[in-house]
Amino acid sequence: MPAHAPAHTPAHAQEHAQPERVIEIAMDDAMRFHPDRIPVRPGETVRLRLHNAGRLSHEFVLGKLDEILAHAQEMRAHPGMPAHHEANALTLEPGRSGELVWTFGQPGTLDFACTIPGHYEAGMRGQFLIE
Repeated sequence: MPAHAPAHTPAHAQEHAQPERVIEIAMDDAMRFHPDRIPVRPGETVRLRLHNAGRLSHEFVLGKLDEILAHAQEMRAHPGMPAHHEANALTLEPGRSGELVWTFGQPGTLDFACTIPGHYEAGMRGQFLIE
């Protein structure tokens, strides 16, 4: 899934991007992210510290909504896809934690979701509010 768009940039693409703050995000089996609406500033680089508090595997995919939905469709078509660990995606087994570093771009919104089949449809999604 492409991670490039004007509204966001993976921090690893920038030579000296240092996180300005850490944002903790929990995932659970109620098919929710906590928090699910997160304000950030344009140009801000953050470390996203993700924790799967559930008993099921969960995924965090960051991007434009159409990219996320295309990825979700691909996962439904190929249920045996391996776990993700990309600039904009991370799959976590129950009880596990992981991190992504991201630099936000222009004002607007940037979506995130769990694209494991059925999870997005059950409401496992959120947004970064770039303001």
